[in-house]
Amino acid sequence: FETMWSYLEPFRKRRAELETDLTYVESVLRQGAERARSEGLAQTVGFASACRALGVSRASWYRRQRGAVPVAASSPSALESPSRSHPRALAGAEREAVLELLHSARFVDAAPAEVYATLLDEGVYLASERTMYRLLDHAGENGERRKHRTHSAYHKPELLATGPNQVWSWDITKLLGPQKWTYFYLYVILDIFSRYVVGWMVAHQELAALAERLIAETAEKQHIPPGQLTLHADRGSSMTSKPVAFLLADLGITKTHSRPYVSNDNPYSESQFKTLKYRPGFPDRFATCEEARAFCQAFFPWYNREHRHAGIGLLTPEMVHTGQAAMVYAGRQQVLSVAYAAHPERFTNRPPVPPLVPTAAWINPPPPIEAGTEEVTH
Repeated sequence: FETMWSYLEPFRKRRAELETDLTYVESVLRQGAERARSEGLAQTVGFASACRALGVSRASWYRRQRGAVPVAASSPSALESPSRSHPRALAGAEREAVLELLHSARFVDAAPAEVYATLLDEGVYLASERTMYRLLDHAGENGERRKHRTHSAYHKPELLATGPNQVWSWDITKLLGPQKWTYFYLYVILDIFSRYVVGWMVAHQELAALAERLIAETAEKQHIPPGQLTLHADRGSSMTSKPVAFLLADLGITKTHSRPYVSNDNPYSESQFKTLKYRPGFPDRFATCEEARAFCQAFFPWYNREHRHAGIGLLTPEMVHTGQAAMVYAGRQQVLSVAYAAHPERFTNRPPVPPLVPTAAWINPPPPIEAGTEEVTH
């Protein structure tokens, strides 16, 4: 059997070759017939109507009219059309001259637009601005060519507070004055763990001296010892001023700053300002600075003593800041336990519990460590 199969193998290969040739001849004859039919019909109804009637693509018909000959699938190299250069393209020597000029010490850090304009002013034309960009792109150099200052990468602040008076956040917001382009400036210092406003001030200007005085008075009022507190702020002029930096160094307070244009790095102050400005009764404008101070004198006691904050288990900032959170939580749990004992059918799945009080407050918490990986400390 193996001898017979080896004897028939050449005939099988020859048959496959004949079938391929037959398929090629049939395609040529079919296309020739379609061309003859379409040409005869096109003389009567036009090319577009003839192609629609015969089910022939107009693009295919025009391609065959130009003399394209179908090729066998076994010769893929015939499908490749030779590359042609555009008649208006620069010659090789001209392209090299343009690239050499762009690489020269005079224009190595200049944009093609600047090179193009400079050469025109000197009475020289080598290529268009677009051609210069195209040549640089072809050479893999179509990037930033100009020398410019690179800003250092700012470190993302990661701050943790597990109790009051460990991390404060402070910021300044504008309050609209009586006329357009007039403002009053509200300075607010906030404890991020308890959300308690430890200090505030309304002034006519944003000055580093005023901020320095507010921080010093607030630290003294809260009895902050050296080395305990971190003060976080954005990168405003008052926050980064030398008087404030010297004051914090004298008081032993660590200062941190947000990254430029990243509001998420100071979320607690931003959230507190929204609560202020969305409060019912907050006016569109304040007629005087005294009116702005009067509004804040009513707002901040309400915020600290009456406002149930969702971020701290619906407790008031004063409860958390003064250490009453555990006692208040126990009282709430007792009320819920009595209600559950009276009507357990009204509570599904489990007995009710009051909202939990967070044990930590973060600014930019680090990503969680994946299971199976070991933390490396340096």
